[in-house]
Amino acid sequence: MAEEPIERAKNRGYKLLADAEAALEAGQIDEAGWHQRGMAVITRAYLAGDNPRSQSGHSGDEAYWRQARSLVAEAMDRDGAFLDVGCASGHLMECVQQWAGEQGRRVEPYGLDIAPELAALARSRLPQWAERIWVGNAIDWVPPQRFDFVRTGLEYVPRRRQPDLVRRLLQEVVAPGGRLIIGSGSEEKDQTRIGPSLEEEVFSWGFGIGGSLRRPHYHDARLEYRVFWIEA
Repeated sequence: MAEEPIERAKNRGYKLLADAEAALEAGQIDEAGWHQRGMAVITRAYLAGDNPRSQSGHSGDEAYWRQARSLVAEAMDRDGAFLDVGCASGHLMECVQQWAGEQGRRVEPYGLDIAPELAALARSRLPQWAERIWVGNAIDWVPPQRFDFVRTGLEYVPRRRQPDLVRRLLQEVVAPGGRLIIGSGSEEKDQTRIGPSLEEEVFSWGFGIGGSLRRPHYHDARLEYRVFWIEA
């Protein structure tokens, strides 16, 4: 059997993102249209999921989920408030609290999602946290408080706005002395990758990298899971 194309292996939504980026650069859509395209497809797909993992965009079982996502909890060095940007079903919120607890740390989770339907799903699944799950676009959302740890992906905004997303989260959302955690995504291994890693790219934007973690991919030897963080 032929190997899955590397871009699809890294991100199953890569074609959607590539098409939206091309349309944005060609002036066929504006940034609002870019977000609308993504929400229309992702919301429908996530709501069709039959478990909290698939409702957060993950196709594997619980062991696969933990292998891919628990690096987020390992990037936390103390107790604190944790905001998951793009929380979808809220499953990472509850898992990070559990995983951090296994390491002796107390984490209070919060969530933000751009799609009202996904925020509503998270609230229905996690009624004890319903008041701490918000709807908004992280690029301009005004938080009711600041958070010791904020996790985000960069694919949540157009490529040209990614430095702005990092800057705004650090300046307006992460608490002083806190951490902005980026990941955990699938990336090609250093020895086979052509071009900079995501961490190297963020560093080139002028942000100092405070640390990073990596772990073998669950089923693709070409890839590994990575998180890195910036100290606020």
